[in-house]
Amino acid sequence: MRKHLWWIVCVLFIFSVAVISWKPANALKNNSLKSSKAFTTKELFAQYVANVYNTANLQQTGMDLSVFQKAFTGYLNLKLSNKLHSVNYLTVVDFGKSSREKRMWIIDVVNKALVLNTWVAHGQGSGDDMASRFSNTNESHQSSLGFYLTDDVYMGKHGRSLRLDGLEEGINSAARARGIVIHAADYVSQNSINQIGRLGRSFGCPAVSPELSNQIIDTIKGGSLLYINGNDSHYLSKLLDETIPANSIMQDTLTPDSTAIAAVAKL
Repeated sequence: MRKHLWWIVCVLFIFSVAVISWKPANALKNNSLKSSKAFTTKELFAQYVANVYNTANLQQTGMDLSVFQKAFTGYLNLKLSNKLHSVNYLTVVDFGKSSREKRMWIIDVVNKALVLNTWVAHGQGSGDDMASRFSNTNESHQSSLGFYLTDDVYMGKHGRSLRLDGLEEGINSAARARGIVIHAADYVSQNSINQIGRLGRSFGCPAVSPELSNQIIDTIKGGSLLYINGNDSHYLSKLLDETIPANSIMQDTLTPDSTAIAAVAKL
């Protein structure tokens, strides 16, 4: 009799524990959605950007997160509007840094990996070591800020070069007419820094090292995005508006059958 009572007590205890701990599948899904909804659209976008930035180890190379967020915002805006021919690579140039620093980055956005970090020259009209003046005017010999699409490769006076098309009216839209291209230049080297304390300067082109020019050109040619950042309070761009990219990411996150919820949870 006592044995029967003991088994009955054990069964009731196990059943009680199972009932208390059990939750319907829908409840678990709802909890995941509530967790996602707890983020504001802006916060979720910032986490998304930070995830790419951290995974690619960009901080270790000296890139500022705020600069990457600008570049990546423009990338997403253009990608979502189907204006990029090549979506794999994003090139960022930060003329807010000294020419002695490696201030050009090529990022494999799809795989969240850094491809290359190297030197790049600014225009002689923009300043000496630091670029502080920017122009869209021919013969200014100044660099232009903003977003560009890379185009075709040709042989010019600087050898093998890559044409650029400025995407922002009044900011860099004259790039093609001005002959603003990516090309090799001997003055982009450690030797130049050792001799004169900075890189040499171009007539406005983002000139690169001869040792790396072919790799750079072959990687980013054919309609990928280039963003040039600089210290200029007058630069404003619609492509820096985070609204559409942020809303797109939020919408994906709140789709119950997508894998976005799990992805965001790992950020």
